[in-house]
Amino acid sequence: MKITKNTVVSLDYTLKNNDGTVLDSSAGREPLVYLHGVGALIPGLENKLEGLEANAALNVTIQPEDGYGKRSEELIHKVSKAGFQGDEEMQVGMQVQLDTENGPMIATIAGIEGEEVTLDLNHPLADEILHFDVEIKDVRNATEDEISHGHVHGVGGHHH
Repeated sequence: MKITKNTVVSLDYTLKNNDGTVLDSSAGREPLVYLHGVGALIPGLENKLEGLEANAALNVTIQPEDGYGKRSEELIHKVSKAGFQGDEEMQVGMQVQLDTENGPMIATIAGIEGEEVTLDLNHPLADEILHFDVEIKDVRNATEDEISHGHVHGVGGHHH
């Protein structure tokens, strides 16, 4: 069976950056299971998997435009330290969750100067060229429920 829209795909993957550093991997864990064609993966990877079958293995290089995007200066914000709850010590490089008008977002603390905190809402992998080693384990048709909900249920899936 080929990977097409509304198929459920199980795959093993290793993600490396341009320096060859492993950023993420399913090694030692369950395969990643996702519903194809609904934007569950970054576009560059989903496009490359289209039409493949179980046991296919591939090496994919994805440019930032088809991955997590280019860094944008518009996503750098200075805010007052007073806006943060909690008494944990803020440090540069820490990730914090923000409630925005578009829902929760993760930001990285890029700088702290006096009472001013610089937040970076760019994805941590923005601007990165990504290298995926992927092995397709299984492809099946999604159920009506999975299609209507837009995600996988059951083993390897989740339901909220």
